[in-house]
Amino acid sequence: INEIDCGTQRGTYTEALKDGEEIKEPLKERILGRVVAHDVINPINNEILVKAGQEITEEIADLIEESPITGVEIRSVLTCETKRGVCVKCYGRNLATGKMVEVGEAVGIIAAQSIGEPGTQLTLRTFHIGGTASKIITQSQTPTKFDGKVKFENLKLVEYKGVAGTSLVSLSRNGFIVILDSHNNQLSRYSVPYGAVLMVRNKDEVKKNTILYESDPYNTVIVAEDDGIISYADLQEGKQYEQVRDDQTGHYQKIVIESRDKTKSPTLQIKSSKSEKLLSTYLIPVKANLLVNDGEEVKAGTIIVKIPKDSGKTRDITGGLPRVTELFEARSPNDPAKIAEIDGKVEIGKITRGSRELKIVSLDGAESRDYKIPIGKHILVRHGDIVKAGEQLTGGAYDPVDILKIKGVAEVQEYLVNEIQEVYRIQGVKINDKHIEVIVRQMLQKVKVTDPGDTRILEGDVIHKNVFGDENEGLKGMVVVTENGDSKEVYLGQLMNKKDLKEINAALKKKEKAVVKTREAMPATAEPVLLGITQTSLTTDSFISAASFQETTKVLTDASIKGKVDHLLGLKENVIIGQLIPAGTGLRKYKDLVVSNKHSFSEKISAPAEVEETIEEKVKA
Repeated sequence: INEIDCGTQRGTYTEALKDGEEIKEPLKERILGRVVAHDVINPINNEILVKAGQEITEEIADLIEESPITGVEIRSVLTCETKRGVCVKCYGRNLATGKMVEVGEAVGIIAAQSIGEPGTQLTLRTFHIGGTASKIITQSQTPTKFDGKVKFENLKLVEYKGVAGTSLVSLSRNGFIVILDSHNNQLSRYSVPYGAVLMVRNKDEVKKNTILYESDPYNTVIVAEDDGIISYADLQEGKQYEQVRDDQTGHYQKIVIESRDKTKSPTLQIKSSKSEKLLSTYLIPVKANLLVNDGEEVKAGTIIVKIPKDSGKTRDITGGLPRVTELFEARSPNDPAKIAEIDGKVEIGKITRGSRELKIVSLDGAESRDYKIPIGKHILVRHGDIVKAGEQLTGGAYDPVDILKIKGVAEVQEYLVNEIQEVYRIQGVKINDKHIEVIVRQMLQKVKVTDPGDTRILEGDVIHKNVFGDENEGLKGMVVVTENGDSKEVYLGQLMNKKDLKEINAALKKKEKAVVKTREAMPATAEPVLLGITQTSLTTDSFISAASFQETTKVLTDASIKGKVDHLLGLKENVIIGQLIPAGTGLRKYKDLVVSNKHSFSEKISAPAEVEETIEEKVKA
C-alpha cells in the first residue's frame, strides 16, 4: 500500500451467482470492509445507507442486505490508479487487524499467501473425498426475495400444453424476470436460463419466496419450438448414436457418439404432421441424450434433448487446482468456446472438412465474422438468432484472451476473479476477493503499443501502462516540425515546445523570413495485454527480482544489453541485496525518522544543542 487515495471511482460488486445453483457468496460478504465509490441509496425510502468514500462496516452491510439493492459500486485495486502499489481506499479493510489498511502494508505478499495456503489443503482433500464431485449445492427452483409485480424482459416464450395444464417455457438465453415495487422501481432481477419452465406470468403480483421458474441444474436442454413429428437426420444407430443401459433405472438411453463419417451432422427435425413441411431443425452435439424417437409426435415446449453438464470435472479438486493454474497463467483452455466478436444475425452454413461454417453478419450488413465449428460441438445459437458481441456461440470454457479482446479489461478482470473463486468456493474455502484482485491487477499491468505516434516507444513494445501514460503525458503542449522554413535552429520531424516555437517564429517574422510550420504531436495508442503470473514476474521492472525467479542467465543478459538500472523499489530485490525492505516502517518516507522515547524527546526540547549531538552520534553508531 503506497498512497492514501488515488481518486478512482469504479468497479461494481454484485452477488456471486451461478446458473441453477445457490448463491455461493452473498453481496454482504463481498462488500464488507470495502470503500464505496458512490452514495448507496435505498430505493424504497431514498435513505442514504452509506456515503461515497466510506468503509462498509458490518452494520451497513446488514442494511444493504435487507434492502432490494443487488449491486454496489465499490473502490477496487483493479481500477486503482496509484503509480506504485495500491491506495488505502481501493484496498479497504486489512483482514489481519479488522481496521482500514495502513500505508506500508505488503498486501501482495498477503494476497499470495491467502491463495497459496488453502491450496495445500485442497490437494490433500482429493484423498479424503476420493475425487468425487463435492459440495455441489444445486437448486432447480428459483424463488423471489421480495413481494412485487413480475415483468418479463427479453424473454422468448413458448406455451407447453401438458397433462398438468399449460406452462411457459423459456427459449431465450439472455432473458430476465424483473420484480417491481408499487412505484415500478426494480427490486430484483433474475436471469432465466434456456429451457426453464416459468411458474409466473407477466404482470403477476407475487409474494416473497414465490417460485419464479424451475430449471434442470445438471443438464443443458434443447426445447422443441413447434408442434409436429420428429425426424432423425444423419442419426443411425451404431454410427451416430447408441443405446446405453442406465444402471440405476434399467432403462436404455440414446446417447449421441462421435461419428467416423465427418460429413454427417446429427440433426433432429420437426416436420408438420399434416403437410410434412420442415418447421425447425436442431443440431445435436456429441454425448447428448435423445429423449424422443424417430416419428414421434411432440408438442412445442417439449424437452427433446438433454446434454449433461461437466459438473464432476470442474467441481472436484482434480479439475480444481489445474483450473486455478490455467487461469493464473492466462492459458487458453483445451476446448475454448467460440465467442461472438460483433453484434449481428447468425447464419449457420454447410459442412466443410469436418467443421460447420457459422457466420455473424452485422445488422447493417457492413461487417461479418466467420467461425468454423467442429462437428459434434454444441452450438448454442440457431439460424437467424440476433447475438451481442461477447455472447457464447458454442459450449466450452471461455478463453480469457478472447474476453479481453472483445469485451475489454473490466470484463476479463471480473471473469478471472469469479472463476478462481468458483474453484475454491466449491471446496468450502473462503478467500476474500481483494486477494485475487491484487494478483489479477498484476496480470493486466502491461499494454502492447499499436501505434507509437510521436513518442520514443516502438510499435509492438509491451510496456507498463504507467510508462505508456507518462510518454503520452510528455507530448502535451508539444508540436512536430513539418517545414523548418528559414530557421537553422530546427530540423524536420523535431519535437518542440509551443512556447519555443512562438519565440523562433517571432524572430523569423521580424527578419521577414519563412516561419517554421508544425502539426500537433500525435499520442501513442496501445491495447491491453493479459500475461500469466510467471510472465508478469519475468517482465517486472527490477532485473534482480526477475533473475532470482526463473531464467536467470536470460534475464541478466537482457538487463546488461539494455543497460538496465534497478531502483530497488520492491521487496525481493532488497532482501537479495540485504537492505531493509520497503514495507511497513521500512518505507522510504520513514527513513529519516529518529525513534526515541518520550523522556529523551522532552530533554531534547529543553537542551537542544548537546542532546542533538548525542542523538546524532547514537544514530550513526
